[in-house]
Amino acid sequence: MIGFELSDEQKQFQQLARDFAANEVRPRAAHHDETGEWPTEILSKAYELGLMNLAIPAEYGGMAMPALDEVIICEEVGWGCTGIATAMTANTLAQTPVIVGGNDAQKKKYLGAFAERHHFCAYGVTEPGAGSDVAGLKTTAVKKGDKYILNGQKMWITGAGHADWFFVLAKTDKDAGHRGMSGFIVESNLPGVTVGKKEQNMGQRASDTRGITFEDVEVPAENLLGNEGDGWKIAMKSFDHTRPLVAAAAVGLAQAALEHSIAYAKERKTFGKPIAAHQGVSFMIADMASNIEAARLLCYKAASDYDAGRNNVMTAAFAKRFGADMAMQVAIDAVQVHGGNGFNKEYPVEKLMRDAKIFQIYEGTSQIQRVIIARELLR
Repeated sequence: MIGFELSDEQKQFQQLARDFAANEVRPRAAHHDETGEWPTEILSKAYELGLMNLAIPAEYGGMAMPALDEVIICEEVGWGCTGIATAMTANTLAQTPVIVGGNDAQKKKYLGAFAERHHFCAYGVTEPGAGSDVAGLKTTAVKKGDKYILNGQKMWITGAGHADWFFVLAKTDKDAGHRGMSGFIVESNLPGVTVGKKEQNMGQRASDTRGITFEDVEVPAENLLGNEGDGWKIAMKSFDHTRPLVAAAAVGLAQAALEHSIAYAKERKTFGKPIAAHQGVSFMIADMASNIEAARLLCYKAASDYDAGRNNVMTAAFAKRFGADMAMQVAIDAVQVHGGNGFNKEYPVEKLMRDAKIFQIYEGTSQIQRVIIARELLR
């Protein structure tokens, strides 16, 4: 039996996240977009309410929340502001490799700490010359005694300026392709770690995006996740968990754009009647709502597959690809519904349009999601 009704517990978390987004996130979203300031107070409140670090297993002090429940929360926070939502969920992306590939000691040390204090970690895979082509990364880790010597650069790393540690993907065997990649936990205060300036991005400006340089960084061998060569597998498995969450935030953004469009279309009049009465506008709004609901259900399906232990590589790609492209189109249409006002900063939809674009790029571009889907179908 397939059901679409949320459980009472899920509804409670949904309401908690909705209230948080309405009362804490949305009122401050424009300020953080304008200034680019890291939303310290908002994130602290999210931590206190139990809206961060949701996937950490119970034995390490976490909530062990199912991915479906995380999706429900991510949509609500994304409705408030996806820049702040990205700052909130960046921890999850970095924590997941440790959850997936870490040993007990690593989990106790690096995951257990989140139950004790509010802090951050970051996922360090993308490089200046290796984004979608992860296999082209240049960062290396060479074993020397009981340490690995890490050298290389990472770019566009979310939360890097506030992270206590990074998950870093590096080559331990240059000639083995993706099988020669290994994953490491790298503490940000190690000698040789340099975090760059905050990048001034088009959208999601509350999020912190920076480059990182590693120069002869001595990483303890005990910080290797799994075995040498397991890095690619660990990094990709992490996306199976996080892509539905990212897609859910895109759904939240689109839902906000739809609500603004409906309200504006009811009040704005042309030719003697509200523009909502014109078929050109009402059909646009109908399409927006239809596509939002479709994307939401794809997020639920991908997360449910993950929770059930089913292979969700393709359904996660479905959700990420459709959710990202849908959010961008809905934001564009919201600006169109608002007309000239939509192009002005006094109205909220121009920010939504800027924020939406990155969904088609980070955590795997829409084109890469199509590659994954085609590969799975044609396997």
